[in-house]
Amino acid sequence: MGVTGISDQEQISGEIASIQAEYEAGLANGAAVNNRTVLDYPPYRSSLLRHPTKDLHHSDPETIELASPAFGHRDVDGVESDLTIQHSGEPLGERIVVTGRVLDGDGRPVRNQLVEVWQANAGGRYIHKRDQHPAPIDPNFTGTGRTITDDDGNYRFVTIKPGAYPWRNHTNAWRPAHIHFSMFGNAFTQRIITQMYFPGDPLFPLDPIYNSIVDPAARARLVANYDHSLTSPEWSLGYRWDIVLTGQQSTWFESEGVDA
Repeated sequence: MGVTGISDQEQISGEIASIQAEYEAGLANGAAVNNRTVLDYPPYRSSLLRHPTKDLHHSDPETIELASPAFGHRDVDGVESDLTIQHSGEPLGERIVVTGRVLDGDGRPVRNQLVEVWQANAGGRYIHKRDQHPAPIDPNFTGTGRTITDDDGNYRFVTIKPGAYPWRNHTNAWRPAHIHFSMFGNAFTQRIITQMYFPGDPLFPLDPIYNSIVDPAARARLVANYDHSLTSPEWSLGYRWDIVLTGQQSTWFESEGVDA
């Protein structure tokens, strides 16, 4: 949860609005749609330290995989997708189901894909030594899980809706509630990471990370849909969120190391 300069929310919001207006003016003048994140995004203060500054280089996957972990059905237990049963007691918060499909750019299911999640608890606290947010740690919620997609590309997690939390990008900066998703392809070198948000969050217009994706349609693809058909009576609410790996409708993915 990095921080460099300290600015108030009014200044940050002004910068976000200015960048958005510049992007929309460019579109009106024929500029191309930008479906990706802006790597050097001034309102996200620590992006100055985080974003890549040199061209990426291809690695030799065979060499790396000699020392990298291997994943398969034998390594992932079915109970790992339920983050609410990993301890002896019930975690605090709003129980939810998050499900969807992992798809390629042509809408085909991505089978046997390892999907991992991590998140804050209902109070907005991670189980991590760097998280010093003075919210309670829930002894019955670690906030990590994993599963493997089925033949139709489906994944499913049972968890607790995470809380918002401060992240010190500027004075009174708060991250919208979100769940981190990580996926491995057919090789360890194919890992990609993204974030899923919840509909109607009032912190959306204030958050530099969310708004570093300047195209509104691309941003919207990070927000899950509430799906009442997924709810269980007196038990949990349901959200549906598909992950598209390639193509014009692909989900935004972040560089590894972005931990906010």
